[in-house]
Amino acid sequence: MKEVTGQTVDMDSGRPEFTNREKLLTMFGVLLVMLLASLDQTIVSTAMPRIIGELNGIDRYTWVSTAYLLASTVMIPIYGKLSDMFGRKLIFLIGVILFLAGSAMCGAAQDMNQLIAFRAFQGLGAAALMPIAMAVVGDLFTPRERGKWQGVTGSIFGLSSVLGPTVGGWITENVSWRWVFYVNLPVGVIALLVLIFLMPALHTRGKDARVDYIGCLFLVAATVPMMLGLSWGGSEYPWLSWQVLGLIIFGLVFFVVFFSYEAFLARREKQPIIDPGLFKNNIFSISVVITMLTNMGLFGCIFFLPLYAQGVLGISATNSGLILSPMMISMIITSVFSGFLVSKIGKYKIIAISGMIVALGGALLLLRLDINSVWNDLLIAMIVMGLGLGFGMSLYTLIVQNSVPYKKMGQATSALTFFRQIGSTIALSAMGSIMNTGYVDDFHNALPAKLRQLLESIPLPTDHSKTLLSAFDNPNVLTSPDMQEKMKTGFIAVGKAMHVDGLQMYNQVMEAVKVGLTQGIHNVFILGTILMALALVVVFFLKEIPLRGKSKAAEAAEDAANAVSPVAIH
Repeated sequence: MKEVTGQTVDMDSGRPEFTNREKLLTMFGVLLVMLLASLDQTIVSTAMPRIIGELNGIDRYTWVSTAYLLASTVMIPIYGKLSDMFGRKLIFLIGVILFLAGSAMCGAAQDMNQLIAFRAFQGLGAAALMPIAMAVVGDLFTPRERGKWQGVTGSIFGLSSVLGPTVGGWITENVSWRWVFYVNLPVGVIALLVLIFLMPALHTRGKDARVDYIGCLFLVAATVPMMLGLSWGGSEYPWLSWQVLGLIIFGLVFFVVFFSYEAFLARREKQPIIDPGLFKNNIFSISVVITMLTNMGLFGCIFFLPLYAQGVLGISATNSGLILSPMMISMIITSVFSGFLVSKIGKYKIIAISGMIVALGGALLLLRLDINSVWNDLLIAMIVMGLGLGFGMSLYTLIVQNSVPYKKMGQATSALTFFRQIGSTIALSAMGSIMNTGYVDDFHNALPAKLRQLLESIPLPTDHSKTLLSAFDNPNVLTSPDMQEKMKTGFIAVGKAMHVDGLQMYNQVMEAVKVGLTQGIHNVFILGTILMALALVVVFFLKEIPLRGKSKAAEAAEDAANAVSPVAIH
């Protein structure tokens, strides 16, 4: 029965009902998939300094993650459509299988180019994991109920965030960095078995849905050149070079083409990848902007902090993994707390604002880090930032799902994830260029003038067209003890031949490398702080509507009323 008033829309129309057994079995599979995806990201980020030290590719440092994010970003909307057509379970299985195959190939990579390519393949599978998992939670529960499950899903991120860096650091130190990828295999096999035998098939909707393949091509044509331009700017080519500007402009043009084509499809009801009508929803639009800004700032911090810990503070790979754990644990504490709080009060704006204020405070504390900082300085900054970011860990997915009709929930969820991924990819590309540019300039400036001139006059034994100074144009040496030992031996030999103190030269150069790396990462933190500040401003424009679903008090009152209702009925 449907009563049309011209004003009222049944937001939950079409949402299927599930038994408690179905909900619990489904959530068990969903949580395992979330663990698989989140564990991989935390393990790999911890091991990256050692990986680039062995494969000698700091100039492509960020591309290992950028390729993964780029591939997964492009596929997210496609998987969203496919899950509507064929059901969530089948797409989960496909995603996990592709992800595990990519993990095996990454572990076998022999150089940085292979690793980047295999991470991209792994990303093709990862795209099906998180967004569909969040859509399944939306299938099972009302928005008010989802707040509690936000805390449960947050605990999975916490578990992976604590285990991931610790396990990743230990594996890197004691076994091989290759096992940070191979470790996905046993977890993935368990997840596959759960999905196949325990997770029931969810009801499907919109079996007539069609994938917008032309839109996918436009999206790839827009995203890939844009990312290349951002990655090469300041490292391979100057920012104002025709190569960089040409790629960025080409990408922008195709983004215009993409959204124009999507609008064309929407007018003809042809089911575009991203329905432009979603942006007429203020809550969706503001949530997209906030999540993009916060994710860009967050990725910059998480991705470069292990490099700072190992390269500047001199902490081992194992301990640099542990140093990320307090930030993640604090994120989980506030994620669980905010989840139960939003379910209790049915409001979210004050929670979002409070979280952004605390996160900005953490970003400001990161700005205070320098070459003389100690472990405790980094620890305090990370805990404060984690407390703030935890408030919004899953909050905006809940907010968006609450603001759209059920029939559009899957599309809105995948679109939010898509733009979050776009922000992450842009941030890693831009921040990698900022870090490399800042490092080179400050490394040269930190060297004594006479020592710099001396290094510029000594040709490299392996390439006489380059000087010894160019060997330090990236800070690889800080992440590789073996390379440090070779450099020290080489400087002592050069010193003997030139009748100077080679060990003193080496120490001066290493100190300058640390100064350069510190400044490069500091520039990244500046950008992260600006992004957090902008997100705080934007969050005040977020509209608030009551969460759908009943609170415990309302349910109790309804049960009481139903208990006496037979007396009143005659």
